[in-house]
Amino acid sequence: MSFEAFAPFRVMVQDTDIFGVKGGAGPPLLLLHGHPQTHMIWHRVAATLANHFTVIATDLRGYGASGKPPSDAQHVPYSKRAMAADQVAVMRHFGFEHFHVCAHDRGARVAHRLALDHPDAVERMMLLDIAPTLAMYEKTDRAFATAYFHWFFLIQPEPLPETLVGAHTDAYIERVMGNRSAGLAPFAPEALAAYRAALAQPGAVHAMCEDYRASATIDLEHDRADLERGNKVACPLRVLWGENGIVGRCFDPLDEWRRVARDVSGRALECGHYIPEEAPVALIEELLAFFEARDAAA
Repeated sequence: MSFEAFAPFRVMVQDTDIFGVKGGAGPPLLLLHGHPQTHMIWHRVAATLANHFTVIATDLRGYGASGKPPSDAQHVPYSKRAMAADQVAVMRHFGFEHFHVCAHDRGARVAHRLALDHPDAVERMMLLDIAPTLAMYEKTDRAFATAYFHWFFLIQPEPLPETLVGAHTDAYIERVMGNRSAGLAPFAPEALAAYRAALAQPGAVHAMCEDYRASATIDLEHDRADLERGNKVACPLRVLWGENGIVGRCFDPLDEWRRVARDVSGRALECGHYIPEEAPVALIEELLAFFEARDAAA
C-alpha cells in the first residue's frame, strides 16, 4: 500500500488513544475516514498528497487501531464532539494549531463538528459524500432508508446489533461496502482485509454502534443547538459527492450545506460513495486545487 514512507503513531487523548500515520512535508492536512473503514481508505492518495502536505491520517476513536473506550447511556464518548476533540488533540500534539481537513462519511461528520466547535483550527475543509446529519435524518425517505439501512439498524438498543453483526463481521463488511454502485470491485484486497480485521477486533462492533447511536441522539441535539444559534461553519468548504451514489440522489448536497456553512462550493464526481478508492485521481486534483489555493494566497 502507499503508506511505506509514513510513520505510525499513537497519541493519548482524553479517555482513549488515537492511532494514525504521518508523512510528507508542507501545510498540515488531516484525513478522516468513514464507516466501516480505517485510515487505509486513503491508500491511493496519501503518497501523492505527501509531496504537498504534512499528511496525518488517523483511525477515529472506536475504529481501526484506535482505542475503544466505554460508552454511557447518552453515548457521549462517541459523540462527534468527543471525536472532533480527539483530532484537535492529535494535531496539537504535532504542533499544528491550524490545519486543513479532508474527511469521508463518518469522518466528515466528525469534521463538521470540529469546524463548529474549533473554528479557529480549521483553515479549509473538504467533505466527501455526505449531507449534514440533521438534514439526512429529517428528510429520510424509503430510498435513503433502504440504501442506508445500517443507520437505523445500528442505533437499536444494545445488544441486538452487536450480537448479529459481531457474529458475521465479514458478511457485514461485504454487504455494506458491496451494496453501493460498484460493488466490491473498487477495493484493493489488502484494504478489504484491513477493514475486515479491524471490525473483528474485540469491542469494535460495539464502538461502531455507539458512533451511530450518538449520531441519532446527542449529535442531533448539538446540531439543532447550532442551527438555533445561527452558528455555521465559517471556513471555506468544498463538498464532493459520487454521481452514482445515494447522497446526490436523495439530497441536494450544496443546498443542504449552504444551510449550515457560509462559504460552500462543490460538485459530483464520476464514482460512487467511496471517493478516495473509486476516484483517487479526481480527488487528488480537487484536493490540490482547493487547499493549495489557500496556501498560495497566504
